[in-house]
Order: sequence, then structure tokens, then C-alpha cells
Amino acid sequence: MINGAHVIIYSQDAEADRAFLRDVLGYPHVDAGHGWLIFKLPPAEVAVHPAEGSGSHELFLMCDDLAETIADLESRGVEFPDPPEEARWGILTTIRLPGGGDLGLYQPHHEPAYDL
Repeated sequence: MINGAHVIIYSQDAEADRAFLRDVLGYPHVDAGHGWLIFKLPPAEVAVHPAEGSGSHELFLMCDDLAETIADLESRGVEFPDPPEEARWGILTTIRLPGGGDLGLYQPHHEPAYDL
């Protein structure tokens, strides 16, 4: 029986991004050995979108109030390279990770599936 999902974020600076998840976002974690931290994520849901070719995968964190979440994270030094954008399914933006990658953040307009 499947009992969870494991998400991988590839990074140019894994140490910095691990520290960000641990210290800035405050995610609980376990050490899998040699500093490889595995983080507990908030409840999750998965959607399947059409794609041409082999497609790709994305990770978006979700919040109840995007403006409030942005203000809180900016007070902790988090950089947002893109202003919030209204989409049919929610309001979204991007968090810049210390390792240079981006992580999606959005406030959904739909009922979250993780409460089902």
C-alpha cells in the first residue's frame, strides 16, 4: 500500500536550500545520514495537467492568504522574483531558494483536496 510521496528538489547549493527549509520555513526533519535532511511537508495534493512530449513536474507550496504569507516570509529575508499573478485556479508567485532555484507558492481558489 502506498503511504506517502517523496519530493526531490534539485539544487545548485543543497546545503543552503536545506538550511532554508529548516530555518526559514521551519519544516521538521530527520537526518538520513551525512547531513541529508528529509523534511516533513504540509498536507499535499496532486494534479495532472496536459503536456506535450514527456512533460515535467513542479512543486508548489500552498497557503490560505498569499499576501500575508509573502509579508511574513519577506520579513525573514525570503526573495520573491515574480509579483503575485492571478490564475483561474489561484493566486501564485515564486520563492527564490538560496541555491538559485525557484519554488512555487499559491493561494488556491478551489477547495484543497488534502482536507478530503
